[in-house]
Amino acid sequence: MPDDSAVNKYVTLVSSDGFEFVVLREAVMISSAIKGMLDPRSHFMESRTGRCVFAEINGIVLEKLAEYFQYWYKYRESENVPDMEIPVELCLELLQAADFLGLDSKDATVSSVKPTNRAR
Repeated sequence: MPDDSAVNKYVTLVSSDGFEFVVLREAVMISSAIKGMLDPRSHFMESRTGRCVFAEINGIVLEKLAEYFQYWYKYRESENVPDMEIPVELCLELLQAADFLGLDSKDATVSSVKPTNRAR
């Protein structure tokens, strides 16, 4: 089977419970962990297949992370950024996953991310 991950503009993120999210490769590069996994010089399987499996991140959390990658990419150079809704019940798990993926750098933050309380 031919390997075209070097030219493929999308990568697949796979959660611990088997959910798959196809995300723009350029958008996920804000994660230092994913960037390292996809670097062809790393010789990791992910760099050849374009699939990153996260055995410690469930589908609900990975879905919100995939949404954040796209949100960050879309608004990375904008000044008036709309709020991104984050359910309060996911905040702790998202913080842990963000730390694991290396999303704590200044380049990976957008100032308009707010927790929301759905119980209103």
